[in-house]
Amino acid sequence: MSRKPWILLAVGVTALALAATFVFEPKPGGLLAPKPAPPPPTPFDWSSQVEWIAGDGVRGLRNGAKAQARFDDPYGLVRTGNGTLYIADAGDNNRIRMVGADGRVATVAGSKEGFVDGSGLSAAFDTPSGLALDGDGNLYVADTGNHAIRKISRQGVVSTLAGDGTPGYRDGPGAQARFDGPMGVAVSRRGRVFVADTYNDRIRVIEPDGTVSTLAGNGRPGFADGAAAIAQFDTPTALALDARGLLWVADTRNKALRRVEPDGDVATLALAPGESNRSPLVRPAALAITHDGWFYVADQALGGVLQIRPDGNWALISGDSQDQRLSRPAGLALADDGSLYLNDANGHRVHRIAPAAPAVAPPANGPVGPADADPLPDTAGRWPLKPQDGWHEVVGTLGEVRGDGYGESRHHLHGGLDIRGDIGQQVLAIADAKVSAPVASWGFGNLGEGAELGRLSYIHMRVGRTAQGEPLDTDRFQPVYGDDGKLERMRLRRGTRFAVGDVLGTINPMAHVHLSLGPSGFERNAIALNFVGYADHVPPRLERIELLDALGQPLKDKREGRLIVPRALSGLQLVAEGWDQVDDNLPRRRLGLYAVGYQWLDAQGKPLPGYETPRMNIEFDRLPPDDATQTIYAPGSGITVHGSAVTRFRYVLSNTVRGGRVSEGLWLPNEFAAGDYTLRVVARDYSGNEAVGRRDLAIRLQ
Repeated sequence: MSRKPWILLAVGVTALALAATFVFEPKPGGLLAPKPAPPPPTPFDWSSQVEWIAGDGVRGLRNGAKAQARFDDPYGLVRTGNGTLYIADAGDNNRIRMVGADGRVATVAGSKEGFVDGSGLSAAFDTPSGLALDGDGNLYVADTGNHAIRKISRQGVVSTLAGDGTPGYRDGPGAQARFDGPMGVAVSRRGRVFVADTYNDRIRVIEPDGTVSTLAGNGRPGFADGAAAIAQFDTPTALALDARGLLWVADTRNKALRRVEPDGDVATLALAPGESNRSPLVRPAALAITHDGWFYVADQALGGVLQIRPDGNWALISGDSQDQRLSRPAGLALADDGSLYLNDANGHRVHRIAPAAPAVAPPANGPVGPADADPLPDTAGRWPLKPQDGWHEVVGTLGEVRGDGYGESRHHLHGGLDIRGDIGQQVLAIADAKVSAPVASWGFGNLGEGAELGRLSYIHMRVGRTAQGEPLDTDRFQPVYGDDGKLERMRLRRGTRFAVGDVLGTINPMAHVHLSLGPSGFERNAIALNFVGYADHVPPRLERIELLDALGQPLKDKREGRLIVPRALSGLQLVAEGWDQVDDNLPRRRLGLYAVGYQWLDAQGKPLPGYETPRMNIEFDRLPPDDATQTIYAPGSGITVHGSAVTRFRYVLSNTVRGGRVSEGLWLPNEFAAGDYTLRVVARDYSGNEAVGRRDLAIRLQ
């Protein structure tokens, strides 16, 4: 049966839904003049939960019920008075979607990547980002990849308000004006459309007659308050108007909230400092303001939302726990009841954050982040170096302990996969990818320099530059020069596409490529990409098993070949030291284990009840948070002697690490009766080889 009649019906229903939503929007003033909302909760009194609204967490395109619907890169978000959500779904979808009050998802406009005006599905967008509604119910879209501002009427007709589709900077009539990757948009009651012209580092305005002018920013990325012509922004991405009509900007790379006066004067909101006396913001990329001037800011690096009072005091209301962290919070929209709606771009979901009344138990968390079923990038096993279909040495795996170089040997966990290469060697894309992040490259000139392309990050390279530091491709890598003419940065615009084999840069003095898979907070083990020629037939090696007391000291009393353990001890940590190797690596190259566990055996070697199979408490399928390093690894781990080439991996088996989540635990000796037992440690590498060596520890409980 042909699907065309169904598609036509869906288009008609969608257009009617869009028109009905806009036509019956409460007047006067639409969403920009809502009825007075109740005051939001006082900061620090939130007992918030991240509730799931729509999207199954798998990248894709599917309309229908919220549990089955799929998004790719849900970014911009607005909410109407009747509860309908409109979402700019970028990535490969390039559509404007809607979530009805009943949770059903439909497509409003767009059907492919392109730059086409028209009605409903006949229109085309390229990486739509910010959204805004005017008082008449028209929807405005910051069409980032088309360098244009688009308008969707109440009838679902898409037109171009300003921008000719070419990246650049030019004021004037809308059809001749030029933007560079605009990401934020806001509309005043007078019908003026404000634009965060992201990679021009300016704030622009489109007058009701279609004329484009520059409101603030001199075009040089930087940080400067003052008059319009001298003010500087750095990658502004989101806009919001307060009740007085003042424009606020999420100035992403400056980690700041900026205020723009009607005459273009710019000032910065002073925020109470966070850790190390720094701004609490890291990558602010979405913004909402209540009627009485309280801010909500989605921070993509923190994976959460901050509530900020007008006096600059703040609280993190989501993202402060493993259960509430988002992978890339993007659009934000306020409801009259003080709750927040937000998109998680890399989690492919829509969420709601609501404060719980003191006497009411908070609702249960919904799923957060990308689903386990979210497919891996289509790499066909390619390596990021030539030959892409041939073996390369692996020199670091996910979850390994790393020091800080200043004496702390358990400072952080190693993410991703390290692949050895020569300094100056070209780094190549292993999968087709589209840039999603507003700031997709970092660390210019530093050893940790890298770039994020879709679900993959390539680190330890000169991004977009040759070994001599010259730009490779100025169409996709945007060089930024200082006043002295020296190269200061290489930008990657949101919406830029790369194909398999494209040159991304060259290896810096770290002499390897660090390849990360998945968004921050939800990073997966990159070995799962099944690299061509990668093989591991070498079993891991276990070297030592210990029991540590409450002070972290090993028990040492041995008699008749057994470790003596008093049953009265309050709790012990089980620690095993081991390491792994893979085929064809240098013999000195020690890698971390993939999974480690244990079981208890009685005096006859029979597993005790509950230990019939090993408890594989530690598994590095996903990257745990860095603050868990000293929970996962016992003292003495890492490189503990200056100049040593050997890393020690001492795993605390009584703690649990799985799915990127960490929990602490202790073994209680009084769990068992007095007598002789054997603690057996089981360790495996990713290929399933089981460890050899010191696997058993004989103990006597007394």
